[in-house]
Amino acid sequence: MSGQPLASLVVLAVHARSVPSLAREAFAARATAIAASKGAILLHTCHRVELYAWLPSMQGEELPELPEGGVRLEGIEAASHLFTVAAGMDSVVIGEDQILHQLRDCLAARHEHTSTTVGSCPAGGAAGAIGVTLAGREAGSAPLDPVLERLFQQSLHVGRQAHAWRDGAPRSLADVALDRIGRDHETLEGRPVLVVGAGAMGRISALAAARRGARIFVTNRTEERGEALADDVSGVALPFAPGADLPAVAGVIVAAGGPWPADPLTARRLVETRPTVVDLSSPPAIPADVGVALGGDFISVDDLARAPEAKPHERLRRRVDRLVAETVADFTSWAATRGCVPAIRAISDHAEARRAAELDRLLRRAPTLDPEVRELVDEMSHRLVAGLLHGPLAALRSDVDGERDAIVREIFGL
Repeated sequence: MSGQPLASLVVLAVHARSVPSLAREAFAARATAIAASKGAILLHTCHRVELYAWLPSMQGEELPELPEGGVRLEGIEAASHLFTVAAGMDSVVIGEDQILHQLRDCLAARHEHTSTTVGSCPAGGAAGAIGVTLAGREAGSAPLDPVLERLFQQSLHVGRQAHAWRDGAPRSLADVALDRIGRDHETLEGRPVLVVGAGAMGRISALAAARRGARIFVTNRTEERGEALADDVSGVALPFAPGADLPAVAGVIVAAGGPWPADPLTARRLVETRPTVVDLSSPPAIPADVGVALGGDFISVDDLARAPEAKPHERLRRRVDRLVAETVADFTSWAATRGCVPAIRAISDHAEARRAAELDRLLRRAPTLDPEVRELVDEMSHRLVAGLLHGPLAALRSDVDGERDAIVREIFGL
């Protein structure tokens, strides 16, 4: 099947595997203004920043320049990429379901027409925690082009179907972080773990640690939210700047929307106790000098993305590949049919004008024609035109390559 109906579909994809966090966030800032256009939508998570564009609706706006390591995909490759992402096959945690929530929230945020600004991504990919950056749009942005609307709706379908096939309990980035913290321990049972941040990813991390039996400490910039999360996991809430009172913990998971530690005393205590610190924030919440001082005990969100990837089960991979291919074919056919609508309308209008003119000429030449006969003649003329146009219009609706559109327009003199 030709990719011509999708030739105007473009995605600029930037991922943590090949582009550092600061460069991703800079690209997100450039892409946000573009994403207010009818012809664009921005998916922004801690590991990926992807700008999807339908060029005919971009109204002359230029796409932002990709950073080194970014990828531009077009047509079928762009659609296939999004469907693969939705299925969780392009995630750091293969088969995870956070990306499906992100896609759903991304589309919902665009529909809500709310003000958004570029900010940090404290969630490490958790639904809802990317807040203001998911849709990458500003107040008053245009309604999304139907092509992109359809593309994202179909991606949600792919994601739901793929996740229905998953075996076993779902894993998240928090589980990967806890795996890294637990490398030097037989178990995290009874060991203290600090969670920094009480947003969506902080909550996921705290719950994952609780399932492993860890003793949980929570700190958050807003104390009430930190206390609420600590209470939910039978943990202990700490001040956002605990300083010397920071307990010696086995590990720290950071999912904060700004710098942490918030003070030099806490930073010094962190370096002295040297837990394994996993920073899931983008840009990093841990200051660069603290990360350097922690050395190999510090793991960034980019480090997790560049670690060897787990492979999906072969049977699942084949099923998802088939699902993606089928959905791409369906989307391509829909785009092709949508492209022929103007020609179909033009032919129908042209034929109706000729039919009405000929019928009017006939009735003027036969003014005494019985009203019932007039109605029969009118009905016959409609059936005649519909019968003659059935073949050409059916051919246009199945014109995937767009070649028949030009031929039909030439034949009918449109």
